[in-house]
Amino acid sequence: MGNLLGSWRFKEPSTVEECDSTWGSDSESDEPAAEDDSGISDSVSPAENDRAAGDPGDTSPKVEWGLCGDLTDSPESVPKMKRSFYAARDLYKYRHSYPNYKRPRQPNEYRNLRFYLNKIPLVPDGVYIEEILSKWRGDYDKLEHNHTYIQWLFPLREQGLNFYAHELTQEEIKEFQSTREAKRRFLAAYSLMLDFYGIKLLDKSGNVARAPNWQERFQHLNESQHNYLRITRILKSLGELGYEAFKAPLVRLFLEESLCHNTLPNMQHSVLEYFVYTIRLPATRRRLLRYARQHYRPAHAFLWGPPSKRRGGGVGTGGSVGAGSSGIRAPAPTPEHQRREEEGTTSTSTRSGIIVSSHDAMMCQDLAGGGMKGYTGPGSNVAGLEGALMLVGARGGRNEYNEVVPL
Repeated sequence: MGNLLGSWRFKEPSTVEECDSTWGSDSESDEPAAEDDSGISDSVSPAENDRAAGDPGDTSPKVEWGLCGDLTDSPESVPKMKRSFYAARDLYKYRHSYPNYKRPRQPNEYRNLRFYLNKIPLVPDGVYIEEILSKWRGDYDKLEHNHTYIQWLFPLREQGLNFYAHELTQEEIKEFQSTREAKRRFLAAYSLMLDFYGIKLLDKSGNVARAPNWQERFQHLNESQHNYLRITRILKSLGELGYEAFKAPLVRLFLEESLCHNTLPNMQHSVLEYFVYTIRLPATRRRLLRYARQHYRPAHAFLWGPPSKRRGGGVGTGGSVGAGSSGIRAPAPTPEHQRREEEGTTSTSTRSGIIVSSHDAMMCQDLAGGGMKGYTGPGSNVAGLEGALMLVGARGGRNEYNEVVPL
């Protein structure tokens, strides 16, 4: 029996809908959810429960996704963009504490904790945490162009492309969370990166706001999109090291800036496809996505739910569209299309008809050495995409969401 249990592996989801539990209880009076996707209880205040039930100030018209008249009847209305399965699966694994997690190969030396205690420098640069916190703040060129520090400042239980950085372990996480000095420096590192992005940390609850230098830094952030990968790593690390509550205020700010104020328009897809889904509490994700739905334009192209509701027999026996889908009906796939789709989820090569998100295209362009110069938006032909995806597979099957650095 022991051998059987030892060889058992969690069956990973195979569709975006299976990865996304956000709308598992889709109602305007959400249950007072106190469990996150990982099954870890999280205390939620009554005010938070009220907010999770839906924004009381949301007076926008309620759209029945997929039931918008002619939009559902014309094949031309099917959106060209679709959610990335690879992103959804990666964030599903993170939220569920890596169900098929394997212990890292290196001995458990608590290297991340020792780095934050200023006992060892980051590798390969040989820089100590105190030097970073005291001398790098405001040195935006260094923070932009150095690609080795981010894995040390914000460690995860997954390997990035700095192979000198060590993966976190459950034991190290517990030690880190009980070490006041390490936690103090971790928050200082978070504040340093927020300043780099034009944001200031307001209090110990994680509330954030624009910094005095926000205009210059937002312009840079809008143009330097590899920082979106860093931000997702930061959000993940916050959750691993005991600061889950800090995520929602930052994600809300990015939603407001990208959707309402148009100061970060290039971030729209990343914040919805990635940042929101680092949050473990489904009720909090629902609240953020309802806010995003209210301000997203064009409204019918909103891909992140909630799923459409039944209306008589108009939708057919299938009822509502799966969670996380665009909500606009597409023609039923043929067996050939289904076969190609299934092959596409396991192969690292690409075919001429594949559609990638802006975030996926950016990553592949970086891996291929092409940068973003040739990229014109979702659905465009991305030079070097096939070679880049093959390169990802050749480098050990790491998912697209590890930090990307120039090769």
